[in-house]
Amino acid sequence: MKKMLNTLLCTCLFVLAGCSDDKGTDKPDTGDRRPATSQELAHRNLERSIALIDTAVDNYFTGETMSMSRYYNPYTGSKSGELGSIWMYTSAIEAVNAAMHGMSALKSEGDAELYDAHFARYAALLGRLYDNAAYYRGSFTLTSYTQTREWSVYAVNRANGMGSADVTGINNVYDDQQWLVRELLEAYRLTGDSKYLAEAEYLTAYVLDGWDCTLDGSGNEHGGITWGPGYTTKHSCSNGPMISPLVWLHEIYSTSTDEIDHRYIDADGRRLTRKMPKGEYYLMFARKIYDWQKSRLLRADGVYADMLGGSNRIEYETVDGERYRKHTQDDGPVGAAITYNSGTMLSGAADLYRATGQESYLADMRALSKDSFAAFARLGEHVEGHYSFDISGFRVWFDNVLMRGYADVARADAECVATCIDAFQSNLDYAYARHLYKGSLPTNLLVGWNMDKGKNDTEAMFAFAFAAEYAALARHEAEKND
Repeated sequence: MKKMLNTLLCTCLFVLAGCSDDKGTDKPDTGDRRPATSQELAHRNLERSIALIDTAVDNYFTGETMSMSRYYNPYTGSKSGELGSIWMYTSAIEAVNAAMHGMSALKSEGDAELYDAHFARYAALLGRLYDNAAYYRGSFTLTSYTQTREWSVYAVNRANGMGSADVTGINNVYDDQQWLVRELLEAYRLTGDSKYLAEAEYLTAYVLDGWDCTLDGSGNEHGGITWGPGYTTKHSCSNGPMISPLVWLHEIYSTSTDEIDHRYIDADGRRLTRKMPKGEYYLMFARKIYDWQKSRLLRADGVYADMLGGSNRIEYETVDGERYRKHTQDDGPVGAAITYNSGTMLSGAADLYRATGQESYLADMRALSKDSFAAFARLGEHVEGHYSFDISGFRVWFDNVLMRGYADVARADAECVATCIDAFQSNLDYAYARHLYKGSLPTNLLVGWNMDKGKNDTEAMFAFAFAAEYAALARHEAEKND
Protein backbone atom coordinates (compact mmCIF):
# COMPACT_ATOMS: atom_id res chain seq x y z
CA MET A 1 0.00 0.00 0.00
CA LYS A 2 2.96 2.30 -0.61
CA LYS A 3 1.14 4.95 -2.64
CA MET A 4 -1.77 5.39 -0.22
CA LEU A 5 0.58 5.53 2.77
CA ASN A 6 2.84 7.93 0.92
CA THR A 7 -0.05 10.29 0.27
CA LEU A 8 -1.15 10.20 3.90
CA LEU A 9 2.33 10.89 5.14
CA CYS A 10 2.90 13.78 2.78
CA THR A 11 -0.18 15.54 4.14
CA CYS A 12 0.99 15.38 7.73
CA LEU A 13 4.78 15.47 7.49
CA PHE A 14 6.12 17.99 9.95
CA VAL A 15 7.63 21.19 8.63
CA LEU A 16 11.16 21.51 9.91
CA ALA A 17 11.63 24.76 11.77
CA GLY A 18 15.39 24.49 12.09
CA CYS A 19 17.63 22.46 14.28
CA SER A 20 16.61 22.20 17.92
CA ASP A 21 19.24 23.60 20.24
CA ASP A 22 18.45 21.04 22.93
CA LYS A 23 21.85 19.45 23.51
CA GLY A 24 20.57 16.25 25.03
CA THR A 25 22.68 14.12 27.34
CA ASP A 26 24.05 11.63 24.87
CA LYS A 27 25.76 13.82 22.27
CA PRO A 28 28.91 12.01 21.20
CA ASP A 29 32.20 13.78 21.81
CA THR A 30 33.86 12.20 18.77
CA GLY A 31 32.35 14.63 16.25
CA ASP A 32 32.03 13.49 12.67
CA ARG A 33 35.73 13.12 11.98
CA ARG A 34 36.62 9.89 10.16
CA PRO A 35 38.76 7.26 11.83
CA ALA A 36 42.17 6.77 10.24
CA THR A 37 41.58 3.34 8.64
CA SER A 38 38.75 1.50 6.93
CA GLN A 39 38.69 -1.10 9.68
CA GLU A 40 38.39 1.56 12.38
CA LEU A 41 35.59 3.24 10.44
CA ALA A 42 33.86 -0.11 10.00
CA HIS A 43 34.01 -0.73 13.74
CA ARG A 44 32.62 2.73 14.55
CA ASN A 45 29.86 2.43 11.96
CA LEU A 46 28.78 -0.90 13.39
CA GLU A 47 28.85 0.35 16.98
CA ARG A 48 26.53 3.16 15.93
CA SER A 49 24.25 0.79 14.05
CA ILE A 50 23.88 -1.48 17.08
CA ALA A 51 23.19 1.50 19.35
CA LEU A 52 20.51 2.83 16.98
CA ILE A 53 18.87 -0.60 16.65
CA ASP A 54 18.78 -1.20 20.40
CA THR A 55 17.22 2.22 20.98
CA ALA A 56 14.67 1.74 18.20
CA VAL A 57 13.61 -1.67 19.50
CA ASP A 58 13.02 -0.16 22.93
CA ASN A 59 11.15 2.83 21.50
CA TYR A 60 8.87 1.19 18.94
CA PHE A 61 8.19 -2.38 20.08
CA THR A 62 5.84 -3.43 22.86
CA GLY A 63 5.46 -6.75 24.66
CA GLU A 64 6.37 -10.32 23.86
CA THR A 65 4.36 -10.20 20.64
CA MET A 66 6.63 -7.49 19.21
CA SER A 67 3.82 -5.07 18.39
CA MET A 68 5.47 -2.20 16.51
CA SER A 69 4.21 1.36 16.79
CA ARG A 70 4.54 3.35 13.61
CA TYR A 71 5.76 6.56 15.31
CA TYR A 72 7.81 7.55 18.34
CA ASN A 73 8.74 11.03 19.60
CA PRO A 74 11.98 11.02 21.64
CA TYR A 75 11.23 14.48 23.05
CA THR A 76 7.86 13.51 24.51
CA GLY A 77 8.56 9.79 24.98
CA SER A 78 5.25 8.95 23.31
CA LYS A 79 4.56 6.26 20.73
CA SER A 80 1.59 6.08 18.39
CA GLY A 81 -1.37 3.78 18.77
CA GLU A 82 -1.15 3.22 15.03
CA LEU A 83 0.86 0.10 14.29
CA GLY A 84 3.37 -0.33 11.51
CA SER A 85 2.53 -2.32 8.40
CA ILE A 86 4.37 -5.52 7.50
CA TRP A 87 6.60 -3.44 5.20
CA MET A 88 7.55 -1.21 8.14
CA TYR A 89 7.99 -4.22 10.41
CA THR A 90 10.37 -5.79 7.89
CA SER A 91 12.63 -2.73 8.13
CA ALA A 92 13.53 -3.88 11.65
CA ILE A 93 14.45 -7.34 10.36
CA GLU A 94 16.56 -5.67 7.67
CA ALA A 95 18.48 -3.63 10.23
CA VAL A 96 19.16 -6.64 12.43
CA ASN A 97 20.35 -8.69 9.44
CA ALA A 98 22.55 -5.83 8.23
CA ALA A 99 24.16 -5.51 11.65
CA MET A 100 24.80 -9.25 11.83
CA HIS A 101 26.43 -9.11 8.38
CA GLY A 102 28.62 -6.28 9.65
CA MET A 103 29.61 -8.30 12.69
CA SER A 104 30.57 -11.27 10.49
CA ALA A 105 32.51 -9.08 8.08
CA LEU A 106 34.52 -7.47 10.87
CA LYS A 107 35.16 -10.85 12.46
CA SER A 108 36.50 -12.20 9.16
CA GLU A 109 38.96 -9.29 9.14
CA GLY A 110 40.22 -10.12 12.63
CA ASP A 111 37.96 -7.86 14.72
CA ALA A 112 35.59 -10.17 16.60
CA GLU A 113 34.72 -7.81 19.46
CA LEU A 114 31.24 -6.82 18.27
CA TYR A 115 30.48 -10.29 16.92
CA ASP A 116 31.28 -11.91 20.25
CA ALA A 117 29.27 -9.30 22.16
CA HIS A 118 26.15 -9.15 20.02
CA PHE A 119 25.76 -11.83 17.33
CA ALA A 120 23.97 -14.43 19.45
CA ARG A 121 21.74 -11.75 20.97
CA TYR A 122 20.79 -10.45 17.54
CA ALA A 123 20.16 -13.94 16.21
CA ALA A 124 17.66 -14.39 19.04
CA LEU A 125 16.07 -11.00 18.25
CA LEU A 126 15.83 -12.03 14.60
CA GLY A 127 13.99 -15.18 15.63
CA ARG A 128 11.52 -13.21 17.73
CA LEU A 129 10.84 -10.78 14.88
CA TYR A 130 10.25 -13.65 12.47
CA ASP A 131 7.99 -15.59 14.83
CA ASN A 132 5.81 -12.56 15.58
CA ALA A 133 5.49 -11.60 11.92
CA ALA A 134 2.77 -14.29 12.01
CA TYR A 135 0.41 -11.59 13.33
CA TYR A 136 0.45 -10.22 9.78
CA ARG A 137 -0.23 -13.60 8.19
CA GLY A 138 -3.46 -14.88 6.69
CA SER A 139 -4.79 -17.28 4.06
CA PHE A 140 -6.87 -16.87 0.91
CA THR A 141 -7.57 -18.53 -2.43
CA LEU A 142 -6.15 -16.88 -5.55
CA THR A 143 -6.86 -17.44 -9.22
CA SER A 144 -3.73 -16.47 -11.14
CA TYR A 145 -2.58 -16.73 -14.76
CA THR A 146 -1.87 -20.48 -14.44
CA GLN A 147 -3.74 -21.93 -11.45
CA THR A 148 -6.15 -21.53 -8.55
CA ARG A 149 -4.54 -22.20 -5.19
CA GLU A 150 -4.77 -21.32 -1.51
CA TRP A 151 -1.87 -19.28 -0.13
CA SER A 152 -0.76 -18.23 3.35
CA VAL A 153 0.97 -14.85 2.98
CA TYR A 154 1.51 -11.54 4.74
CA ALA A 155 -1.11 -8.80 4.95
CA VAL A 156 -0.44 -5.09 4.90
CA ASN A 157 -1.93 -4.72 8.39
CA ARG A 158 -1.36 -6.60 11.63
CA ALA A 159 -4.17 -8.72 13.12
CA ASN A 160 -4.98 -9.47 16.75
CA GLY A 161 -4.12 -13.14 16.37
CA MET A 162 -1.44 -15.08 14.55
CA GLY A 163 -2.53 -16.25 11.11
CA SER A 164 -5.80 -14.30 11.15
CA ALA A 165 -4.89 -11.25 9.06
CA ASP A 166 -7.04 -10.23 6.09
CA VAL A 167 -4.99 -10.93 2.97
CA THR A 168 -7.79 -10.76 0.41
CA GLY A 169 -7.88 -8.35 -2.54
CA ILE A 170 -5.65 -5.32 -2.04
CA ASN A 171 -4.86 -6.29 1.56
CA ASN A 172 -1.65 -7.99 0.48
CA VAL A 173 0.88 -6.82 -2.10
CA TYR A 174 3.68 -8.67 -3.82
CA ASP A 175 6.43 -6.22 -2.92
CA ASP A 176 5.82 -6.74 0.81
CA GLN A 177 6.41 -10.46 0.29
CA GLN A 178 9.54 -9.67 -1.76
CA TRP A 179 11.15 -7.57 0.98
CA LEU A 180 10.43 -10.44 3.38
CA VAL A 181 11.96 -12.97 0.97
CA ARG A 182 15.11 -10.86 0.83
CA GLU A 183 15.43 -10.71 4.62
CA LEU A 184 14.52 -14.38 5.10
CA LEU A 185 17.35 -15.34 2.76
CA GLU A 186 19.71 -12.99 4.58
CA ALA A 187 18.64 -14.66 7.84
CA TYR A 188 19.31 -18.09 6.34
CA ARG A 189 22.76 -17.07 5.14
CA LEU A 190 23.60 -15.62 8.55
CA THR A 191 22.25 -18.39 10.77
CA GLY A 192 21.99 -21.49 8.58
CA ASP A 193 18.48 -22.09 9.96
CA SER A 194 16.51 -23.90 7.23
CA LYS A 195 13.17 -22.48 8.39
CA TYR A 196 14.13 -19.14 6.86
CA LEU A 197 15.00 -20.75 3.53
CA ALA A 198 11.77 -22.75 3.44
CA GLU A 199 9.68 -19.65 4.12
CA ALA A 200 11.61 -17.64 1.53
CA GLU A 201 11.01 -20.27 -1.15
CA TYR A 202 7.31 -20.49 -0.33
CA LEU A 203 6.85 -16.73 -0.63
CA THR A 204 8.96 -16.73 -3.81
CA ALA A 205 6.55 -19.26 -5.32
CA TYR A 206 3.68 -16.93 -4.42
CA VAL A 207 5.36 -13.91 -5.97
CA LEU A 208 6.30 -15.72 -9.19
CA ASP A 209 2.71 -16.96 -9.43
CA GLY A 210 1.97 -13.26 -10.05
CA TRP A 211 4.27 -13.07 -13.10
CA ASP A 212 2.20 -12.29 -16.20
CA CYS A 213 3.08 -15.27 -18.38
CA THR A 214 0.28 -14.64 -20.88
CA LEU A 215 1.55 -14.29 -24.44
CA ASP A 216 1.44 -11.32 -26.80
CA GLY A 217 0.78 -11.47 -30.56
CA SER A 218 4.40 -12.47 -31.20
CA GLY A 219 4.28 -15.36 -28.76
CA ASN A 220 6.34 -13.60 -26.07
CA GLU A 221 5.34 -13.32 -22.43
CA HIS A 222 3.81 -9.97 -21.50
CA GLY A 223 5.83 -10.22 -18.29
CA GLY A 224 5.88 -8.15 -15.14
CA ILE A 225 4.40 -8.65 -11.68
CA THR A 226 1.45 -6.51 -10.64
CA TRP A 227 1.61 -4.53 -7.41
CA GLY A 228 -0.52 -7.21 -5.80
CA PRO A 229 -3.11 -9.83 -6.74
CA GLY A 230 -5.80 -7.18 -6.36
CA TYR A 231 -4.15 -4.79 -8.84
CA THR A 232 -3.44 -4.64 -12.57
CA THR A 233 -0.72 -1.95 -12.54
CA LYS A 234 2.84 -3.24 -12.70
CA HIS A 235 5.29 -1.32 -10.53
CA SER A 236 9.04 -0.98 -10.29
CA CYS A 237 8.62 -1.76 -6.60
CA SER A 238 6.85 -5.08 -7.30
CA ASN A 239 9.52 -6.32 -9.72
CA GLY A 240 12.98 -4.92 -8.95
CA PRO A 241 13.17 -6.12 -5.31
CA MET A 242 12.78 -9.74 -6.44
CA ILE A 243 15.86 -9.90 -8.66
CA SER A 244 18.56 -10.16 -6.00
CA PRO A 245 16.76 -12.79 -3.90
CA LEU A 246 16.28 -14.91 -7.02
CA VAL A 247 20.00 -14.73 -7.73
CA TRP A 248 20.72 -15.75 -4.14
CA LEU A 249 18.38 -18.73 -4.48
CA HIS A 250 20.15 -19.65 -7.71
CA GLU A 251 23.46 -19.59 -5.86
CA ILE A 252 22.09 -21.72 -3.02
CA TYR A 253 20.89 -24.39 -5.49
CA SER A 254 23.50 -24.00 -8.25
CA THR A 255 25.04 -27.41 -7.56
CA SER A 256 21.83 -29.10 -6.36
CA THR A 257 19.71 -31.62 -8.24
CA ASP A 258 16.53 -30.33 -6.57
CA GLU A 259 13.74 -29.57 -9.04
CA ILE A 260 10.78 -27.20 -9.07
CA ASP A 261 7.59 -26.84 -11.13
CA HIS A 262 7.69 -24.17 -13.83
CA ARG A 263 4.18 -23.14 -14.82
CA TYR A 264 3.75 -21.50 -18.22
CA ILE A 265 1.35 -20.97 -21.12
CA ASP A 266 1.82 -22.36 -24.63
CA ALA A 267 0.82 -20.78 -27.95
CA ASP A 268 -2.64 -22.36 -27.72
CA GLY A 269 -3.30 -20.82 -24.31
CA ARG A 270 -2.91 -24.12 -22.47
CA ARG A 271 -1.51 -23.99 -18.92
CA LEU A 272 1.41 -26.42 -18.70
CA THR A 273 3.95 -27.49 -16.09
CA ARG A 274 7.48 -28.80 -16.50
CA LYS A 275 10.19 -29.71 -14.03
CA MET A 276 13.34 -27.55 -13.88
CA PRO A 277 16.44 -27.61 -11.69
CA LYS A 278 15.94 -25.02 -8.96
CA GLY A 279 19.20 -23.22 -9.65
CA GLU A 280 18.32 -22.82 -13.34
CA TYR A 281 14.72 -21.81 -12.60
CA TYR A 282 15.58 -19.06 -10.14
CA LEU A 283 18.26 -17.55 -12.40
CA MET A 284 15.87 -17.65 -15.37
CA PHE A 285 13.33 -15.59 -13.45
CA ALA A 286 15.96 -13.17 -12.13
CA ARG A 287 17.00 -12.47 -15.72
CA LYS A 288 13.41 -12.20 -16.97
CA ILE A 289 12.33 -9.74 -14.30
CA TYR A 290 15.46 -7.63 -14.76
CA ASP A 291 15.03 -7.55 -18.54
CA TRP A 292 11.32 -6.71 -18.25
CA GLN A 293 11.87 -3.80 -15.88
CA LYS A 294 14.75 -2.42 -17.92
CA SER A 295 12.78 -2.61 -21.16
CA ARG A 296 9.51 -1.22 -19.79
CA LEU A 297 10.37 1.22 -16.99
CA LEU A 298 13.81 2.73 -17.66
CA ARG A 299 13.38 6.44 -18.44
CA ALA A 300 15.29 8.62 -20.90
CA ASP A 301 17.20 10.22 -17.99
CA GLY A 302 18.57 6.84 -16.97
CA VAL A 303 16.49 6.17 -13.83
CA TYR A 304 13.36 4.11 -13.32
CA ALA A 305 9.74 5.22 -13.55
CA ASP A 306 7.29 4.28 -10.83
CA MET A 307 4.97 1.97 -12.74
CA LEU A 308 3.00 1.06 -15.84
CA GLY A 309 -0.38 2.74 -15.57
CA GLY A 310 -3.73 1.52 -16.82
CA SER A 311 -7.13 0.22 -15.85
CA ASN A 312 -7.48 -1.54 -12.53
CA ARG A 313 -10.16 -3.93 -13.72
CA ILE A 314 -9.14 -7.56 -13.31
CA GLU A 315 -10.59 -9.92 -15.92
CA TYR A 316 -10.61 -13.68 -16.31
CA GLU A 317 -10.85 -16.24 -19.09
CA THR A 318 -11.84 -19.91 -19.22
CA VAL A 319 -9.54 -22.42 -20.92
CA ASP A 320 -10.33 -26.14 -21.02
CA GLY A 321 -13.00 -25.58 -18.39
CA GLU A 322 -10.64 -23.82 -15.95
CA ARG A 323 -10.75 -20.16 -14.97
CA TYR A 324 -7.58 -18.06 -15.20
CA ARG A 325 -6.57 -14.44 -14.90
CA LYS A 326 -6.21 -12.52 -18.19
CA HIS A 327 -3.59 -10.01 -19.22
CA THR A 328 -4.53 -6.34 -18.72
CA GLN A 329 -3.26 -3.84 -21.26
CA ASP A 330 -1.15 -1.05 -19.76
CA ASP A 331 -0.84 2.64 -20.71
CA GLY A 332 2.94 2.87 -20.47
CA PRO A 333 5.29 4.26 -17.80
CA VAL A 334 3.90 6.85 -15.38
CA GLY A 335 4.83 8.34 -12.01
CA ALA A 336 7.89 9.95 -10.52
CA ALA A 337 11.31 8.36 -10.40
CA ILE A 338 11.91 7.25 -6.81
CA THR A 339 15.27 6.27 -5.35
CA TYR A 340 14.41 2.72 -4.30
CA ASN A 341 13.27 1.76 -7.79
CA SER A 342 16.76 2.49 -9.09
CA GLY A 343 18.35 1.01 -5.95
CA THR A 344 16.82 -2.43 -6.45
CA MET A 345 18.01 -2.47 -10.07
CA LEU A 346 21.53 -1.54 -8.97
CA SER A 347 21.53 -4.47 -6.55
CA GLY A 348 19.96 -6.73 -9.14
CA ALA A 349 22.56 -5.86 -11.77
CA ALA A 350 25.38 -6.35 -9.27
CA ASP A 351 24.11 -9.77 -8.23
CA LEU A 352 23.46 -10.89 -11.80
CA TYR A 353 26.94 -9.76 -12.80
CA ARG A 354 28.48 -11.73 -9.94
CA ALA A 355 26.46 -14.84 -10.82
CA THR A 356 26.89 -14.74 -14.60
CA GLY A 357 29.93 -12.58 -15.39
CA GLN A 358 27.87 -10.96 -18.16
CA GLU A 359 29.44 -7.58 -19.00
CA SER A 360 26.11 -5.92 -19.85
CA TYR A 361 25.16 -6.00 -16.17
CA LEU A 362 28.41 -4.26 -15.24
CA ALA A 363 27.74 -1.58 -17.86
CA ASP A 364 24.17 -1.18 -16.57
CA MET A 365 25.21 -0.71 -12.95
CA ARG A 366 27.87 1.81 -13.86
CA ALA A 367 25.43 3.87 -15.94
CA LEU A 368 22.66 3.67 -13.35
CA SER A 369 25.02 4.62 -10.51
CA LYS A 370 25.99 7.78 -12.37
CA ASP A 371 22.47 8.68 -13.52
CA SER A 372 20.76 7.97 -10.19
CA PHE A 373 23.18 10.07 -8.19
CA ALA A 374 22.78 12.93 -10.69
CA ALA A 375 19.00 12.63 -10.42
CA PHE A 376 18.60 12.33 -6.66
CA ALA A 377 21.56 13.98 -4.87
CA ARG A 378 21.75 17.77 -4.49
CA LEU A 379 25.05 19.21 -3.29
CA GLY A 380 24.91 22.00 -0.69
CA GLU A 381 21.13 22.38 -0.52
CA HIS A 382 21.12 22.27 3.30
CA VAL A 383 24.76 22.05 4.39
CA GLU A 384 27.81 23.06 2.40
CA GLY A 385 29.77 20.06 1.21
CA HIS A 386 26.94 17.60 1.91
CA TYR A 387 24.47 16.04 -0.52
CA SER A 388 20.76 16.33 0.28
CA PHE A 389 18.17 13.75 -0.73
CA ASP A 390 14.40 14.17 -0.87
CA ILE A 391 12.89 13.05 2.44
CA SER A 392 9.21 13.56 1.60
CA GLY A 393 6.82 10.66 2.02
CA PHE A 394 8.72 7.46 2.67
CA ARG A 395 11.84 8.52 0.83
CA VAL A 396 14.12 8.21 3.85
CA TRP A 397 13.70 4.44 3.63
CA PHE A 398 13.70 4.56 -0.18
CA ASP A 399 17.09 6.30 -0.03
CA ASN A 400 18.33 3.47 2.19
CA VAL A 401 17.57 1.05 -0.67
CA LEU A 402 19.51 3.28 -3.07
CA MET A 403 22.50 3.28 -0.71
CA ARG A 404 22.29 -0.50 -0.43
CA GLY A 405 22.46 -0.62 -4.23
CA TYR A 406 25.60 1.51 -4.26
CA ALA A 407 27.19 -0.78 -1.67
CA ASP A 408 26.38 -3.81 -3.84
CA VAL A 409 27.87 -2.11 -6.90
CA ALA A 410 31.03 -1.34 -4.92
CA ARG A 411 31.85 -5.04 -4.71
CA ALA A 412 32.31 -5.00 -8.49
CA ASP A 413 33.49 -1.42 -9.05
CA ALA A 414 34.16 0.60 -5.90
CA GLU A 415 35.49 3.62 -7.77
CA CYS A 416 32.30 4.34 -9.69
CA VAL A 417 30.23 4.69 -6.50
CA ALA A 418 32.82 6.14 -4.10
CA THR A 419 31.19 9.59 -4.07
CA CYS A 420 27.71 8.06 -3.75
CA ILE A 421 28.62 5.99 -0.71
CA ASP A 422 30.57 8.80 0.90
CA ALA A 423 27.49 11.05 0.66
CA PHE A 424 25.53 8.69 2.92
CA GLN A 425 28.45 8.18 5.31
CA SER A 426 28.95 11.94 5.64
CA ASN A 427 25.28 12.68 6.27
CA LEU A 428 24.94 10.01 8.94
CA ASP A 429 28.10 11.18 10.67
CA TYR A 430 26.99 14.81 10.51
CA ALA A 431 23.67 13.96 12.16
CA TYR A 432 25.19 11.60 14.72
CA ALA A 433 27.61 14.31 15.86
CA ARG A 434 25.09 17.16 15.96
CA HIS A 435 21.52 15.87 16.20
CA LEU A 436 21.56 12.56 18.09
CA TYR A 437 18.96 12.83 20.85
CA LYS A 438 18.28 10.05 23.33
CA GLY A 439 19.75 7.56 20.91
CA SER A 440 17.62 8.63 17.93
CA LEU A 441 18.35 10.50 14.71
CA PRO A 442 15.92 13.00 13.11
CA THR A 443 14.14 12.43 9.82
CA ASN A 444 16.20 15.22 8.25
CA LEU A 445 19.80 14.34 9.02
CA LEU A 446 21.20 17.67 7.89
CA VAL A 447 18.58 20.04 9.36
CA GLY A 448 17.81 18.25 12.60
CA TRP A 449 14.79 18.15 14.92
CA ASN A 450 11.80 20.46 14.88
CA MET A 451 12.09 23.21 17.51
CA ASP A 452 8.50 22.42 18.48
CA LYS A 453 9.22 19.31 20.52
CA GLY A 454 5.72 17.96 19.98
CA LYS A 455 6.31 17.73 16.23
CA ASN A 456 9.12 15.19 16.26
CA ASP A 457 7.17 12.00 15.65
CA THR A 458 9.57 9.76 13.74
CA GLU A 459 8.72 6.74 11.59
CA ALA A 460 9.96 3.43 12.96
CA MET A 461 11.20 2.40 9.53
CA PHE A 462 13.30 5.58 9.30
CA ALA A 463 15.00 4.77 12.60
CA PHE A 464 15.78 1.28 11.35
CA ALA A 465 16.83 2.60 7.93
CA PHE A 466 19.56 4.76 9.47
CA ALA A 467 20.76 1.78 11.50
CA ALA A 468 20.75 -0.45 8.42
CA GLU A 469 22.75 2.15 6.48
CA TYR A 470 25.40 2.36 9.17
CA ALA A 471 25.62 -1.44 9.22
CA ALA A 472 25.89 -1.65 5.42
CA LEU A 473 28.61 0.98 5.51
CA ALA A 474 30.42 -1.03 8.18
CA ARG A 475 30.34 -4.11 5.98
CA HIS A 476 31.48 -2.07 2.98
CA GLU A 477 34.50 -0.72 4.85
CA ALA A 478 35.36 -4.10 6.37
CA GLU A 479 35.31 -5.82 2.98
CA LYS A 480 37.43 -3.23 1.16
CA ASN A 481 40.48 -5.46 1.28
CA ASP A 482 38.65 -8.50 -0.15
